[in-house]
Amino acid sequence: MTHHTRPSFRLSDTTFHFVDGDPATVLRLAREAAGGKDVRLGGGAATIRQFLDAGLVDTLHVAVAPVKIGAGSRLWESPDDLLDRYHRDVVPSPSGMTHHLYWRR
Repeated sequence: MTHHTRPSFRLSDTTFHFVDGDPATVLRLAREAAGGKDVRLGGGAATIRQFLDAGLVDTLHVAVAPVKIGAGSRLWESPDDLLDRYHRDVVPSPSGMTHHLYWRR
C-alpha cells in the first residue's frame, strides 16, 4: 500500500506490487495476487495501525530491540494496547531483543 504508485518489480521469486487504496481493498488485491499463499504486511507504524484498526491482521510478530534511533511514529503507546483483540506471548532473547507475538482470539 502506497501513496506513490509505481511499477511492480520482482526480486527472486517474489513480486512487489505498489497500489493505492484503503486497507481492505489492498488486502483483497494482495490475496488475489498471492493465489492462496500467505500475505504479509510490512511497513511503518501508520500503515500497520491502519490494518490493525480495520481488524485485518490475523497474526503479528514485533521484535523490539533496546535501540534509540531517533524520532518516528509509534506502533503503540504500550504493547498492552492490543490485548482487547489479541492474545500475546512475550519471548525475550539472549541478545536483549524482545519478541511480541500476537494472534487473533
